[in-house]
Amino acid sequence: MSSDESLRDWHHLALRLEDEVGKAVIGQADTIRLINVALFARGHVLLEGDVGVGKTTVLRAFSRAVGGAFERVEGTIDLLPGDLVYHTYVSAEGQPRIDPGPLLRHGEQLTTFFFNEINRARPQVQSLLLRAMAERTVSAFNREFSFPHMTVYADRNKVEKEETFELASAARDRFMFELNMAKPSDPAVREALVFETAYHDVDALIEQVTAGLLPWEELNAIAATIQRSVQASPAIRRYVLALWQASDTPKAFGISLPGVDMDRLILAGASARGVSALLRAARVVAWLAGRTHLLPDDLHAVVPAALGHRVFFTPVYEMRRTELAEELVRQILDKVAAP
Repeated sequence: MSSDESLRDWHHLALRLEDEVGKAVIGQADTIRLINVALFARGHVLLEGDVGVGKTTVLRAFSRAVGGAFERVEGTIDLLPGDLVYHTYVSAEGQPRIDPGPLLRHGEQLTTFFFNEINRARPQVQSLLLRAMAERTVSAFNREFSFPHMTVYADRNKVEKEETFELASAARDRFMFELNMAKPSDPAVREALVFETAYHDVDALIEQVTAGLLPWEELNAIAATIQRSVQASPAIRRYVLALWQASDTPKAFGISLPGVDMDRLILAGASARGVSALLRAARVVAWLAGRTHLLPDDLHAVVPAALGHRVFFTPVYEMRRTELAEELVRQILDKVAAP
């Protein structure tokens, strides 16, 4: 099969994947699309939102549709790095036993790793997860374990802040997207979620999603093919570099935030890794739209999710990150001239 035929087949599967997840989750089309983009761009996702908006449900639905093995870890203050790698217990015969933990027990079959409430886990645990995300390997039992098909999803409860540990800058940068999953605003969707009993049984909803829709062992290869197939013109290249520069020196582009000293705002702009992730995601957006060339709209679709968490503010402004990052990204898109 030619690469063009393969891309067409996968394009159909990618769109069907969104439809399948939509059977379990309503009113979250934008979130579903961006998680799908990250999946085909081979990037990890950090979800933030209020309690009960469906973060876990959407990830379970994706996991079922993608196929492969799924693992879920609950972030708690007493979780240790070793708890991700091995599990100790006393057998029925009274003998101590050590078994592989959630990161290792499925080997290369692991496709979806969900870390629930990551900000409740200690920095040491987050650091171990960083390596797993960056290298898709972990050393244990005197050998190295590999999970090349794994995508990490983490969520963060933005309501409760007691006994939590904010993610370090390096940790945030490892996530391709940071998504804010809001409550649905459409009145019809809100009414359905409350009064239609089908949405009260999450397990039954997940069962409606077709299992193992994708040949997940081929995801890495098809993702690389997508990246090669979507081209960026010289004008788009200059635009991407300008967006990057604006994240470092927003004042030079005429960007001004109310009540902010723009000379003291930025500690560090987006990293090269972050801008590379932005471009990878934009190429997937173009591919899902059926194009082999990038448009500014492809970049605009992913800049808020890919760029905002990668700009780091000085301590005096870091406490206002949520409001400032959103407004900064909005103004970057408004002030930097698109081709």
